[in-house]
Amino acid sequence: MKTAAEILANKQKRLVTVPANATIYEALEKMTSAKIGAILVTGVGKEDQIVGIWTERDLMRNSLLEGFNPRTARIEDYMTTNLHTAQDTATVFELKDMLLGLFIRHMIIKKGEEFVGILSVGDLVRASLHMQDQHIRDLKAQTSWHYYENWRWDRQ
Repeated sequence: MKTAAEILANKQKRLVTVPANATIYEALEKMTSAKIGAILVTGVGKEDQIVGIWTERDLMRNSLLEGFNPRTARIEDYMTTNLHTAQDTATVFELKDMLLGLFIRHMIIKKGEEFVGILSVGDLVRASLHMQDQHIRDLKAQTSWHYYENWRWDRQ
């Protein structure tokens, strides 16, 4: 079964971050150019310290608030600080179970104590479909006539 590390390797996207004092608009610009739905938030002046995550859903939830302006609103005021993480050794099944159980769409992946990436529900669905497709191909190969025609007992 595929692990988070294997999925991240296939994804080939670098970790995209924004400082906590950045505006929502600045975060949206970064997210749009990177074609991502969530961005990690770093401490101000501490690029190696992840303090939160901000997602498209956060934008949707907060955009209706009185006085909300993405050009002036700071990420730190709207980000999620309760970070849910998984190790890069976690399997697709374990990751899907965590996302469903926590009712979240993005899981932050760590290797030891280092943040190495984010996996979305879409990434996990894609990996699951690839695994199922490979399994079906393997089963078809085992049940094909070619397999049985070339199978024989080695008699001694």
